[in-house]
Amino acid sequence: MHTFILLSRVTDEGAATIKRNPERIREVNHEIEQFGAKVVHQYATVGAYDFVTVVEAPNLSSILRVSVELGARGSVKIQTLSALSIDEFISSLG
Repeated sequence: MHTFILLSRVTDEGAATIKRNPERIREVNHEIEQFGAKVVHQYATVGAYDFVTVVEAPNLSSILRVSVELGARGSVKIQTLSALSIDEFISSLG
């Protein structure tokens, strides 16, 4: 599995949905699993992004599907980053 970081900003529509139904966040995380990925950690943040989500997926095409499927709903804008653990990074240099 590969690790990806999803930096998310909710739209006005997304903020209204969260206000009405905060559990929707967990429902979306379950939907991510249906796309073949797994939410490992998730944080609500203050600043440029509303959520930082660490996701594991088998490959790039899987995480791209997650980003496109969620982004197409109009409730969130996502920036997706590929990530390596420090151990993987150091190993790749050797």
